[in-house]
Amino acid sequence: MPAFKKTPAFDTYWRFAYSRQEAFLSKYTTPAATSYSQDQIISAHRFTNCYRVLDRVSQFLIKDVIYKENNTEEDILFRILLFKLFNKIETWKLLSSALGEDIRWSSYSRPVYDSILSNAIKSNTRIYSAAYIMPSGKSIFGYERKHQNHLSLIESMMSSGIVGKISNSNNLEEVYNVFLDYPTIGPFLAYQLAIDVAYSELTTATERDFVMPGPGAKDGIAKCFSGRAGKNDQYIIEYMYDQQEMEFERLSLDFKWIKGRKLQLIDCQNLFCEVDKYCRVYHPDISGISGRTRIKQKYRPNPCAIELFFPPKWGVEPIFSHSA
Repeated sequence: MPAFKKTPAFDTYWRFAYSRQEAFLSKYTTPAATSYSQDQIISAHRFTNCYRVLDRVSQFLIKDVIYKENNTEEDILFRILLFKLFNKIETWKLLSSALGEDIRWSSYSRPVYDSILSNAIKSNTRIYSAAYIMPSGKSIFGYERKHQNHLSLIESMMSSGIVGKISNSNNLEEVYNVFLDYPTIGPFLAYQLAIDVAYSELTTATERDFVMPGPGAKDGIAKCFSGRAGKNDQYIIEYMYDQQEMEFERLSLDFKWIKGRKLQLIDCQNLFCEVDKYCRVYHPDISGISGRTRIKQKYRPNPCAIELFFPPKWGVEPIFSHSA
């Protein structure tokens, strides 16, 4: 085992994971409650779930985009790309309503999609999520409006045989590299898209195959480790994945996993990103890479009940257990 030098934020990583999961379970069982956590930082600010698959956007992607209807492989990938490039449930519902729920590559019409989105912008409707910044693509595709360039990106991807490239990929890293070959798609977005596609039947790749740390995760790693024995970020995330049962036990934290599915590499990566934010308040003396000192997004309660659905190929149910 490498001789890592850990800061107090290392234990905070596991304590945060426990508290955030407890907050989710409280919300899951009593959605109308006004408070879900005794942790004041978690109660006041927006943090993603410990499991990426439990977030509302991921749940919508799986239930309403990937598995809602019987679609061809091309249509499924088109739906994933269209949803994720905007990453906003309301935008999908807008398109779905205007198109009579006929969102398919086989019936795609650029002028129609462009018109729907352009009219939404004219009415001051936000069509993009603030979760992460998408490059505009203007330098590549030449359109003034961001969504027009992204429609062009989707068209170029769908016309390039990408479905076959994905189905021929042997693991998540190969799927990631397929996406990385396309213009405006950098490492962070390529990894997110690879994970999204891995929810579907388009590939046998899994979340356990590969991880690509984003900027926030790198910040979190820097806060948790003052020395890493020469190991890179990917190794550190693998280490956290391998150690999770022992660390929760060491700290006497009764973490409740999805039964039969421990926290995956993408989840451990995301937790570093969230712990980076959490530490800005809880450990203001521990500096990371970015130098950010406050958490921007405040928590806004959503009283809607959460109905969980996991990819059928996982073979797991929405049951939470004391053992992974």
